[in-house]
Amino acid sequence: MDLRSLRAFVEVVRQGGFSAAAKVVFATQPTVSKAVKQLEDELGAPLLGRQGHRPQLTAMGDIVYRRAVAMLAERDHMQAELAALKGLEFGTLRLGLPPLGSSILFAPLFAEFRSRHPGISIELSEYGSSRLEQAVLSGEIELAVSLLPVDEAFAWQAVRDEPLVALLPPGHRLGGRDRVKLTDLADSRFILFESGFALNRMIDAACRRRGFSPREAARSGQADFIIALVAAGLGVALLPRLNTEQRVHPPIHAALLDEEDLRWRAALVWRREATLSPAAQAWRALTRETVGLVG
Repeated sequence: MDLRSLRAFVEVVRQGGFSAAAKVVFATQPTVSKAVKQLEDELGAPLLGRQGHRPQLTAMGDIVYRRAVAMLAERDHMQAELAALKGLEFGTLRLGLPPLGSSILFAPLFAEFRSRHPGISIELSEYGSSRLEQAVLSGEIELAVSLLPVDEAFAWQAVRDEPLVALLPPGHRLGGRDRVKLTDLADSRFILFESGFALNRMIDAACRRRGFSPREAARSGQADFIIALVAAGLGVALLPRLNTEQRVHPPIHAALLDEEDLRWRAALVWRREATLSPAAQAWRALTRETVGLVG
């Protein structure tokens, strides 16, 4: 039994006629009529009644229609699975990661992804979250890690929710505290991030909500260099806790920033209307499976 004949028959029923069905299956009306006639000859009974303007299913035609719909659906599912398998044997993952936190959270995932999908090449873009969001919207990359909240143009999957830590230089007046408020730092100079970092924007907005603007001492996009600037006494810095646990030592003092509206909430983002490639879907699944949501 030819699946093309089954599809022609199904579309005649769905579209209510041979001419309309012919347009859907990209064939001529005589071709569709011939396909249905061959199907009837093969089964030895009429499938459609010819009375009136719309073809009517016979009792046998009703059985064949229901079974044909299921068979065609299974064919579509099989083709989708084969396409996905092919996509994971060959293809490219176009991914964007920010410098902050990526080495800790995602470096282990690269090895695991490679072991699972050795045929997939990875094109990695490393920028601040704001620049990465622009790259996703332009289609330059499929997936990126950014900070919540994000614009409605994005769909997202939570990755990590971390408090920020205030790094205080040697001799800072708050050096003995375990926790600090943002207002406690109002008279300090801040080592901020480069303009493409979403965290920069968040820190500035949080300070302004509390009635002050952060005074800039320096800017950098590298956590290690920011920590070195704090150690040199240039100013205070705010970093995600995961970036400080193994890197910060005396004479720097680390105090937890006690502010719920200023946290490092990382998420995997993509264009809301986009159809992700099999490689991108595999990375999403691996991230969901592997990366913890809280620190």
